Amino acid sequence: MKVGSVYTDERGISDAEVNTAPERQAQTDFVRVTESSRFRELMKKKKKFIVPLTIFFMVFYFMLPILTSYTNVLERPAIGDISWAWIYAGAQFIMTWVLCTVYVRRFLKFDKEADEIIETEIKGG
Repeated sequence: MKVGSVYTDERGISDAEVNTAPERQAQTDFVRVTESSRFRELMKKKKKFIVPLTIFFMVFYFMLPILTSYTNVLERPAIGDISWAWIYAGAQFIMTWVLCTVYVRRFLKFDKEADEIIETEIKGG
């Protein structure tokens, strides 16, 4: 284990990967990659995905304190003694896990597309 590393040798990246990664970055003209039309299209798709997701999350998250502080909408009983505030708070946990799962799955696709763009630019396409 290296000093300051959080990974052991078994879980870390191989020496071959460490040695090839800097060469790939040195050969890649990232300015050219960012100026390509495919990269710009990828950035538009990412923005189209992340902005509405972030807005939804922020609105859903901040509505609980707003509704509990300034209205009594969530004080009504929903199931027995459980009020709507407790159900809304529980829904926030569910919403967080769902959004994280959706985010990770979508960005795996975006990462693959970004790698394809970089590989195309390395080959000079």
